[in-house]
Amino acid sequence: MKTAPTKLDSQRRDFHHLWAGQSLSLFGDQFAVLALPLLAVEIVGASCAQAALLPFALFVPFLVFGLPAGAIVDRLPRRSTMLVCDTLQAAVFAVIAAFALLNVLTFPLLMELVALAGSAVVFFQVAYTSYLPELMSGADDLQGGNARLFFSESVSRTVGPMAAGPIIAAVGTAAAIVVDSATFAISVVVLLTIRHRSARALAEPRTRGWLRRDIREGLLFVLGHDRLEPVISCGVVYVAFLSMIESSLVLYCKSVLGLSATGIGVVVGAAAAGFPLGNLLSPKLVARIGVGRTLAASAVVSVLGLVLTPIAGAFGSVVGLVAASVVHGVGEGAFGPTSLTLRQTEAPEALLGRVNAVQRFLIWGAIPLGSLMTAACIDFWGLSVALWVGGLGTSLCLPVLMRRGLLNEVLRSGTTCITTFQLLEKNHDIR
Repeated sequence: MKTAPTKLDSQRRDFHHLWAGQSLSLFGDQFAVLALPLLAVEIVGASCAQAALLPFALFVPFLVFGLPAGAIVDRLPRRSTMLVCDTLQAAVFAVIAAFALLNVLTFPLLMELVALAGSAVVFFQVAYTSYLPELMSGADDLQGGNARLFFSESVSRTVGPMAAGPIIAAVGTAAAIVVDSATFAISVVVLLTIRHRSARALAEPRTRGWLRRDIREGLLFVLGHDRLEPVISCGVVYVAFLSMIESSLVLYCKSVLGLSATGIGVVVGAAAAGFPLGNLLSPKLVARIGVGRTLAASAVVSVLGLVLTPIAGAFGSVVGLVAASVVHGVGEGAFGPTSLTLRQTEAPEALLGRVNAVQRFLIWGAIPLGSLMTAACIDFWGLSVALWVGGLGTSLCLPVLMRRGLLNEVLRSGTTCITTFQLLEKNHDIR
């Protein structure tokens, strides 16, 4: 006789559906990453400089809507928000592909459509990272779930481009955009199979000035939290200098080291090999040494890899650059899901959307700052200096991280380990 499914069984089923849908859409995103610039140049007739503005159009909505998205999502059913956002992205990419095939797509229209898709990404990401705690029963399960989702993202960044390249070469850029649209459509279908229904997190009426008050409440909570604030501030500093490395490394490999396109791809893509390993290690590290020490250790490993990058470059060692990228990937791969779990467990349910939105707003806001610093360094001192400033600059995130409650947690964990060791040693002496 079959037994009725338990609540835990339903939660696991719903999580696996969420995981499958998100993994598929992340895989499809890699088609757009490669195809959109090529489509802009080959079909729309844009210049390379114009095509380089497409990521700007995708990321600008994070700065415009990042904070309001958190306040709005906290008042909406999160699953429904995700469905609307995925549907919008499926429609946008379908329109881009159709207009390209009909030869009526212009570059300004392409920029507008990409910005529209980026706006949907903002709301989806806030709802998605806030929805997962509703499907998981505890901090350990949540950490494991985040690790799996980050693992899918890491794998998609490795496998996606490898699959997208041959398909684009065989069927063209417009068809590749259709593939991306199809993955979002399938993700919508998968989300519809999730049985869990989330209620609105906030039930208060929308009085005059509610949006400003809700945003302020989320900001004050993050800035006042003795564990979340150091982690998010660390991320802002880290991403600003990481952007310098990512912006200059390709040019450095080409102009300074004289690498071929294949060699550059190996160096730049090597970090992707480290990310899945870090994702898989993160739950084990948290279980063994705790959240605070996992964050501290993974930040140190990631920074170590980035500091080694300009050193390897100075010696002209391609193997060293690859090794440094892998080390960086392992550290960041462990830090990401652990920091997300911390936000999900520390923020109240009614504030979770706004807390995630503050994090997205600040982190993505650091990317344009990093781009400006890179341009200034290259203009005044050259590519080598830009790589050194980026690599060494990431180390500034460590003192930013090791403050307030997180520092106390790390020190307390260390004291506990020492005390436990002393007790064991004492018991051994008694025997």
